[in-house]
Amino acid sequence: NDHDEIPSSVIKLKSAEGHEFYIDRRCAMVSGTIKSMLTGQFAESRGEISFPEIPGVILEKLIKYLYFKVRYTNSTQRIPEFKIEPEIALELLIAAGYLEC
Repeated sequence: NDHDEIPSSVIKLKSAEGHEFYIDRRCAMVSGTIKSMLTGQFAESRGEISFPEIPGVILEKLIKYLYFKVRYTNSTQRIPEFKIEPEIALELLIAAGYLEC
């Protein structure tokens, strides 16, 4: 029995520094890039994706946004502001473009 096996409902994302983030597959699929990686014929389809060019602080913020987007898409309640720290805004924009989210 492989103890490192990830449940199919969870995706592991790894940042440039090797930080590992576990994210619900439903939220991960909001990203066009992650969705195509998970549904393709690559190693990523096993549920683990490395992003050697994305620092942990940026990847963490993108993951928070994916959860935010799933939570508030088609919501009838008032959507709160998604706060972005100015010092990470540019890097976040570039990474979000790459991940299509």
